[in-house]
Amino acid sequence: MSPSTPLQTQSANLKKAICWLSEVVQAHPEKQRNTVISEAELRFDLTPAECEFLNSNFRDITTGKGNSCD
Repeated sequence: MSPSTPLQTQSANLKKAICWLSEVVQAHPEKQRNTVISEAELRFDLTPAECEFLNSNFRDITTGKGNSCD
């Protein structure tokens, strides 16, 4: 499989979205979580399944310290 297969590209987009979501939540904890998730879904062109994953797993996350996206 070449590194540019659609599955790998989608996985990369989801990973970028999760990192971006984490950064925004840490920088702006006052922002509504649903708004930030919706922006991530559009910004990173996520599939419906990836959108559902974000909504299911990150709607109620709390701000933490540290960033594992580097």
